Amino acid sequence: MSNVRKPELRRSVTPWGSFSWGYSDVGADIFVGLGLVLGAAAGASNVAFLFAGIVYVCIGLAYTELAATYPVAGGGQYFVLRGLGDIFGFIAGWAVLLDFTIDIALFSWSCVDYLSELLPQVGAPFHPWSHFILVTGLIVGLCVLNIIGVRESTAFNGFVSALDVVSETAILSLGFLFAFSPDLLVHTMQSSWPTPFEFMKGISLAIVSFVGLESISQAAEETQRPASIIPRTSTALILTILIFALSYANLALGMQTWHPIPLDAHGHPQMLWQWLGNNDNNGKAVALIARQVPYWGAIAAFYVPVLGAILLLISSNSGVFGSSRIAYAMASGGLLPSIFQRIHGRYRTPMISLLVFTGVALIEVIFAALPSLSPSMAELYTKYFHGEGGIGFLGDLYAFGAATSYSFVFVALVALRFTDPLSPRRFKIPINIPMRFRGERVEFPVVAVLGFIGITAILAFTLITHPIGRIAGPSWIAFGIILYFVYRKRKGWPLFRSRKRDWRGEQIEILRRAGELELMDEYVANVRASDERRGGSTR
Repeated sequence: MSNVRKPELRRSVTPWGSFSWGYSDVGADIFVGLGLVLGAAAGASNVAFLFAGIVYVCIGLAYTELAATYPVAGGGQYFVLRGLGDIFGFIAGWAVLLDFTIDIALFSWSCVDYLSELLPQVGAPFHPWSHFILVTGLIVGLCVLNIIGVRESTAFNGFVSALDVVSETAILSLGFLFAFSPDLLVHTMQSSWPTPFEFMKGISLAIVSFVGLESISQAAEETQRPASIIPRTSTALILTILIFALSYANLALGMQTWHPIPLDAHGHPQMLWQWLGNNDNNGKAVALIARQVPYWGAIAAFYVPVLGAILLLISSNSGVFGSSRIAYAMASGGLLPSIFQRIHGRYRTPMISLLVFTGVALIEVIFAALPSLSPSMAELYTKYFHGEGGIGFLGDLYAFGAATSYSFVFVALVALRFTDPLSPRRFKIPINIPMRFRGERVEFPVVAVLGFIGITAILAFTLITHPIGRIAGPSWIAFGIILYFVYRKRKGWPLFRSRKRDWRGEQIEILRRAGELELMDEYVANVRASDERRGGSTR
């Protein structure tokens, strides 16, 4: 056996770097999700965010436990592969790939929306072709940058994340202090409560504001002492995003406007949340709220669009980078054809993966832009898809991909508690029921079951309320499964069963590479003790 070790990623991500890595992805979601939810759930938007937020906390806890226990680049796809087997690992990874391509398209789209606050010439409602061309140009540019090996630095992520946290805190603090009316909030909730269908749609879109925890897991293999750092940074990120999402929803529903808001199509005055939630504005809701904040708004009107655009562009770039990394990892694990492992000879980057999944993102942008570019397509979308298009179309697919992958992650966490009870878990989801399984002490995670119920409800709401999402989302999964079966059959590998892997040896190597030598020794001792109890031999 060769003693040459395979190349390892440099472990240079600090605690703040780990937080900012996640925040640069998850923190951008509120810039997109707020307007979508207000447009769908109206006076119950805060309740929709609360429901999705509770599920998000469960998701965050699950990812924290799994990323700290298995600190490898691969995230949810790796957890599901290890817990449930090859085919389910593929489906989870394929759903994550959908979300990463939506990351690219959705955040590039919203980046241009925020820039249109300062440059109306690129706004989709007024100049759809310039908007479409600029979005397409951004995506192509990000693909080229990633092919030649350029990616955002952790230091830049940290700077932008810190600036955004300060900015959003200021907007919320001054907004609640000078413009918020509890009576108006209660009145809005009572007078504008949505129908059950609209409420389900709002909940399904609210999960968009909480997608991106995968980023911390993706960075686990580059994080210093991940078993200790990831639980702290993940907890901080969960609380920060939850507070921001709930605060923005309540502020929008109960905020007195300080500047004139255009009348609606019938010449009637609009409420702030109605203005934020209409199709022309829902992609830049945070910037519009900032503009309404007394005193601070005059300054925020200039810098919030720029800050939001930068944060959204970073998130779009994380989608380009993340999709190629997931595809490369899946190809390395025998879940995708080996062509996705192909490395550019000069730049040493996964060029094929970058080109293919950036191409998918461009196709999504074309479908999203069709209603605004073509009157005949606008009529078709109105007839068959209730007028969904643009950012709404992208939000549909984003919610579907997230809900699908998160559902599998919850099941994988439960499965790994039973199939891998020997791995040390420095962080565990709270509320566990101790029991014995195959002679080993295991703990059944109650919160994971509750989270699974919540996320499958959101998945059901997505399929019920989104005409495009219930067609395009499952079609993406079906196409992927066909690709998986064809590839596995050509390789002569089992279609439904998993290939045999040495998970014990791999876990020792994972902990060694993570620098978690104490956990590695504890794992080896656990394995030895388990083998002795069973009367087997140790390695």
